[in-house]
Amino acid sequence: MVAVDGAAGPGSGYVVAPHLVLTSAHVTGGAGTAVRVFRPGQDRVYGGRVAWAGTPNGRDDAALVVIDDPAWQGPAAPVRWGRTVTYRPNLGAQTWGRPQLVQRPGQATEWLQPSGTINPGDRYAGDRYVLALAAHPPAPTADGSSPWGGLSGAALFCEDLLAGVMAVDPAGRAHAHLEAVPAYVLHRDPGFRAVLAEHTGQEQAVLEPIEFQHLAEHADPATTTVAGTSSPAALLRARRQVVPFSGREHLLKDLHAWAERPGFGAHLIHAGGGHGKTRLAQQLAGQLAASGWAVLWLSARAREAGLAVVKDAAAPLLVVADYAESRTDQLAALLEACARHGGGTPVKLLLLARTAGPWWTALQASCPAAEALLDGAPVTQLTPLEPDPASRREAYRRAATAFATALTLTPGTSGQPWQELAAALPPPAAGRAGLDNALTLHMTALADLLDTAAPAPGSSPQPDTASPDRAEEAGPVEDRLLTHEKRYWTAAAVAHGLHPAPPPTRPLPGTLTDALAAALTLGASSRAEAEALLRRVPGLESADRDRIDGICAWIAAVYPPAAGAVWGALEPDRLAERWWGRRIQTDPGLADHLVAGADPKQAARLLTVYARATAHPVFDGGLGEELTGVCVRHRQALAEPAIQVATQVETPGPLLAALDRLIDDPAAGVEELQRWSNRLPHSSQALAGWAARLSECLAGHYRSSGDLPGLAGSLNNQAVRLGGLGRREEALEAITEATGLYRALADAHPDAFLPDLAGSLNNQAVQLADLGRREEALEAITEALTIRRTLADIHPDAFLPHLAGSLNNQAVHLGGLGRYEEALEAITEATGLYRALADAHPDAFLPDLAMSLNNQAVHLGGLGRYEEALEAITEALTIRRTLADIHPDAFLPDLAMSLNNQAVHLGGLGRYEEALEAITEALTIRRTLADARPAVHQTELEQSLQVLAWLQSLSDEDGAAN
Repeated sequence: MVAVDGAAGPGSGYVVAPHLVLTSAHVTGGAGTAVRVFRPGQDRVYGGRVAWAGTPNGRDDAALVVIDDPAWQGPAAPVRWGRTVTYRPNLGAQTWGRPQLVQRPGQATEWLQPSGTINPGDRYAGDRYVLALAAHPPAPTADGSSPWGGLSGAALFCEDLLAGVMAVDPAGRAHAHLEAVPAYVLHRDPGFRAVLAEHTGQEQAVLEPIEFQHLAEHADPATTTVAGTSSPAALLRARRQVVPFSGREHLLKDLHAWAERPGFGAHLIHAGGGHGKTRLAQQLAGQLAASGWAVLWLSARAREAGLAVVKDAAAPLLVVADYAESRTDQLAALLEACARHGGGTPVKLLLLARTAGPWWTALQASCPAAEALLDGAPVTQLTPLEPDPASRREAYRRAATAFATALTLTPGTSGQPWQELAAALPPPAAGRAGLDNALTLHMTALADLLDTAAPAPGSSPQPDTASPDRAEEAGPVEDRLLTHEKRYWTAAAVAHGLHPAPPPTRPLPGTLTDALAAALTLGASSRAEAEALLRRVPGLESADRDRIDGICAWIAAVYPPAAGAVWGALEPDRLAERWWGRRIQTDPGLADHLVAGADPKQAARLLTVYARATAHPVFDGGLGEELTGVCVRHRQALAEPAIQVATQVETPGPLLAALDRLIDDPAAGVEELQRWSNRLPHSSQALAGWAARLSECLAGHYRSSGDLPGLAGSLNNQAVRLGGLGRREEALEAITEATGLYRALADAHPDAFLPDLAGSLNNQAVQLADLGRREEALEAITEALTIRRTLADIHPDAFLPHLAGSLNNQAVHLGGLGRYEEALEAITEATGLYRALADAHPDAFLPDLAMSLNNQAVHLGGLGRYEEALEAITEALTIRRTLADIHPDAFLPDLAMSLNNQAVHLGGLGRYEEALEAITEALTIRRTLADARPAVHQTELEQSLQVLAWLQSLSDEDGAAN
């Protein structure tokens, strides 16, 4: 805070950027007016000028003053702006300034810190916040002036958020209330935003919801400097917005159209690291905020119980959840809160994730609110941002210039001629691999700039005529940036008394390096958890409390934590992954020390970073075996997190290898194996092979123990898993044994085991049909259908879905035997049941409805009723295309099937061009699937090739006839 002496007299202000003060327009006067500023308790006065001013005593009564005195040193930490978004009363607020009531003649300027509450509905129409003072109001002055004179321009804070600028002591309130110009009014003004962006280096400033700030992830918790230096990596954080946003215009337009729809909406955006998911969300958030929206970047540490407040949102609200794949429980609680929202204003949930895998399906099925609100949610996979090599040179130049500007404004780095250095940098060769990734391009520009100003020890500054390929010659860009980051770590360690030699004389000792790796990779949510983790670092087991405290404080200073954590994080993720990989290269046993005592969240974080590090090309796959070994050696701590993480990372190979070894471990008992089985997602190609082995192993355990129900269940699961892998003979053998066991159990205890017998008969029919034994398959499914019809009559809510499934399967087997009329009758009944079920529970039964529609189309086509068949398959295809967009891992094969069948029906109607388009799309999908798993998908590919040949022959005949 500062005192401001302007053209109209004394006032107050607040520093919102290193050289920028927010104050009142009726204190300063108009743009260009000279202003004087001083700090509380200090004699030095600094000169400045008004860069932007609203209307004195008007709705936007505020000003921005640039301090141009070279002696001025302002704080580097950015201000977080806020606004109210509910009508919850009594929100705590405070301000701080130099009102007239505490000034005394002949004495130094005095300060006052009034506090109280605001009710969002007070002075709503006039765009004012009204601070109801908690203390007794001051007496009127003798001359009739306000005792609050001089407080104008002071910042109004609600906890950590700057909510407004003090403006008025309203008449008729006996000096017990003060009015402020809300921050949202100022942020509507393009001139205000432009000046703010110029001085903060941030393209956009988002207003955070005041009532939701305990749920929010801070935009940039690590902008502090330590020992005169700053984190170079911090400039790469997407939410810093250092590099101006470009591209993605069509997607942004689509997102705006999505946001403008009334009520609730969810949208999932997924892509690998560095494709710009967070930056895209930041751009959308900034644009929506400028038009009156509130934005909540949901913290991963926000407690589920605290999310209920979101239901009270009274302003348009965008909630952004990054790393959505790792926080499904929290998102389920958020969706329950959103379901209770009245819908008077839009509430939109933007989910960002690396993949759209099983976690997305699990979230949709997690609770009724998720089922309802995520139904039909759009899913978008980002493509590379700079696919055109020619555009990369300009993108590189923009990035280098932006980083130069940011470095000029960053304390500890402002002494270099950054803009000159950036202008002299020749861009890398346009065709260099990897630069289509936005993060890679930005890292390259930053590394080139830093290397030119401060080359690594033993090297020389890059000359202006450096080769465009110098970055490749200097090494991987992640390692180059880490070299600069390590200087920051070392300087901070010296400042904290942990390292005796000034940098770069000596590198950090291994103990400190490992402590930093542990903290940044596993994290800690409490001081006790942090100490326990640090004491697992080799060399710190017996360290005294002061040393542990010192290391903890050093790491927190280097990477300041968000709320609910002890340390922050090294970002972007690729740097953290590279850093971990390098440490493991140096000391492969480090992970073993850290795993012991890790809680499930820490274990999942470790496996996620470790698995992604193994995929970095620089390691050439060399870390994979180490990761596998750690999981095997610590199965109690890591087996279940490995199952979870294997569905979330892009390269789960080392985790799958570990899970394979764990099945063979004699020490793994049946309870542990069953626990692993229970953690499996319903469908996952990544885990399909392991799931089959796990069910086989469980069956062996139950067989040895004589547990017949357990054996029957494991054999049933084994048959399903083996069938999914194309191992049909083995699948039939397993399901036949399971059916026999369930038959004997049902004879003895029908109430308990008849449902299981019906399920195994259903699965037996599937396996028999896959082997061409259609008569036996029909016999099995008919028996299953008889049982399930009886059960559905007694308990329809529980057994109608099973009845529909058996009717669908009976239709398939009847059709396979050429009994099309009977098949059509069965599938029509099944489709009717599934349609009713999907209307009530779409997330659960839409896939089944699509399946039955697909089969209904087949049977209609078999009877020559092509128009009806085309109608059914078109509806099935619409559903399956949506499902495949959301979860390709599970639904792409089904989409290809419906495309194949649509092509057949279009061909039967003579619509050859449309048919060829459909079969071409089916072939594209099936070729990809067959390349990955030929044993499962090669037959389907051949079927589509046959359909293609048939359509081409029909088309040629038709053309010849014409």
